[in-house]
Amino acid sequence: MRSIGEMARDSGLSVSALRFYDRAGVLVPAWVDPVSGYRWYGPEQCEEARLLARLRRAGMPLADIRLVLAGWSSADTGLVRGLLQAHLRRLELGLSDARSEFSALRAVLDHRENPMTSSLRTATARLSVSAQELAAALDAVRFAASTDPALPMLGGVLFDIEGEDLRVVATDRYRMAVARARTAGHCAGRAQVIVPLPLADAMRALLDGGEPVHLAVDAGRVTLEAGDRQAVGQCLDHDFPDYRRLVDLPAGRRAVIDVATFRKALETGPVRADRTREQDGVSYDLSVLVVANDGSVTVHEDGDDDRNHVAVNREFLLHALTAGARDELLLEFGAPTAPLVIRRPDDEDTLSLLMPVRLED
Repeated sequence: MRSIGEMARDSGLSVSALRFYDRAGVLVPAWVDPVSGYRWYGPEQCEEARLLARLRRAGMPLADIRLVLAGWSSADTGLVRGLLQAHLRRLELGLSDARSEFSALRAVLDHRENPMTSSLRTATARLSVSAQELAAALDAVRFAASTDPALPMLGGVLFDIEGEDLRVVATDRYRMAVARARTAGHCAGRAQVIVPLPLADAMRALLDGGEPVHLAVDAGRVTLEAGDRQAVGQCLDHDFPDYRRLVDLPAGRRAVIDVATFRKALETGPVRADRTREQDGVSYDLSVLVVANDGSVTVHEDGDDDRNHVAVNREFLLHALTAGARDELLLEFGAPTAPLVIRRPDDEDTLSLLMPVRLED
């Protein structure tokens, strides 16, 4: 007999997924302890669990999975083969429909004029900014920049200049970071440029003094001058997502954390490694955060789909804590599907967002 933890390890399904499939009547444990409620699985159920994991990764509905599991051990494999073939046809039809829709959307994008975006990318600006503030802003967002070659528009840091504010933004789809630096100078309206990561890193290397530095944006070219040194280069010729829309979230529950204590709890606490999860082909561990009624946050080993449980990529959260650069930070929890927000208590213009990870399957 296998415990639920052993079954999760051997099958590739998470503990919470096994509980879910038990409640759904898809994979019911061979025995449940009447006192503790702990689930135990028979030797033959491991193969069923692995089969279930494969079918779910292929997107098969639970109703069909029940039938596949029921007919898997039968001498007559006709039912199982028929169900697999029917699901494959549905996937192929769905992919064909998706291709048609995306083709139509690309046509709309190709023919749509967007003068506002064009004007933002061609606007000019001449600014001075504190070297310390710009360095802190770049440090706060650099970790969230994408390295995915398939998404070149995210492979840089957005410089969004409006009035006396310079906001720097980075995202890789799974997380986003925003920071602000105050400026002085001239910008006709609003200007946006995406600074490639190598150029952004070169700029950061110049920001080691206390004197203001000078930033110039002109015709898609950006220059940073620090004394007699400069970093200059062409910006990415892409549009960046509307980050203001993405960070405009309803207020959530807030919890103040001591960063050193919380970091230790993350590094030494339980992780959900009982199921392989990947982002852009890289596997990662989950940390499940639990918000108590008193506002405290703990790292939990359980994965029930409770509204107070939030699962996030542990490494990403550790990066966000480092980028927060404070002894205390605010964690803001919204709806179960809303991003986890990490804010500075003294500077709410600097924040990080982490997308939560669904626990049920």
